[in-house]
Amino acid sequence: MHPALTEGRAAVITGGASGIGLAAAKRFASLGMKICLADLSQDALDRAAAEMPGATVITVPTDVSKMDEVLRLKERAYAAFGGVAVLMNNAGTSPGGGPWDHYERWQRVLGVNLWGVVNGVHAFSQAMIDQQTPGAIVNTGSKQGITCPPGDTAYNITKAGVKVLTEGLAYALRTVAGCRLTAHLLVPGSTFTGMTARGRTEKPPGAWTPEQVVHFMLAAMAAGDFYIICPDNDVTRDIDNRRILWAAEDLIRNRPALSRWHPDYADEFAEFLTLEAPFRR
Repeated sequence: MHPALTEGRAAVITGGASGIGLAAAKRFASLGMKICLADLSQDALDRAAAEMPGATVITVPTDVSKMDEVLRLKERAYAAFGGVAVLMNNAGTSPGGGPWDHYERWQRVLGVNLWGVVNGVHAFSQAMIDQQTPGAIVNTGSKQGITCPPGDTAYNITKAGVKVLTEGLAYALRTVAGCRLTAHLLVPGSTFTGMTARGRTEKPPGAWTPEQVVHFMLAAMAAGDFYIICPDNDVTRDIDNRRILWAAEDLIRNRPALSRWHPDYADEFAEFLTLEAPFRR
């Protein structure tokens, strides 16, 4: 286990009332950790806390898009537990919108998915560094923030921003003498949660459960990984690698934006998926 995941220490999880956040809370609680759950609805938080009988759990209704509420979350966690070992900036929402539509949804998705993580990092980082104990900040990103598929530009921007922020955080923490706090970018694959269900009641065969994502995350953290790119039942890490590399080569080869979805490049991309590693052309 990552050294922050120690019995008796505390984890703060935003978006903790369901999905990946709740699965992480349950797993941390099973390790003997104390849990601070944050989410919008007190009723949802109460239901989530009831799923961890015997664990030490506090709940703090929080709109992560508002810095004053995130600061209050930090104060509540430190008052209850005296320190924080793990911060999981996991709260998220969708959909956003295309480049020129759904302006109000743009504002909401940017506020929660991007500013919510910015607020969490600003509110907690220095205090966690000052503890001089092992700690971890895990920010939940998305493959949509790396390959940026067409359809929801606003959501893609938020997750691309989380990637860049978390990379900068990891670098900055490396420059602090004696710092024992690490940063990690969690990038789930297809995962069946309340946000992704879209009215379905049964998990699609290709999707992972939140518990599978958390299991993969803990193993990656133990290995010291920064990028925690999860596969799923349809998409292997090899396919992810090829999609990521193709997206990066749009820049250096000056292809049309998002050429993976351009009809003129459909055959070339299909062939690229069949090349032997390391993807020789």
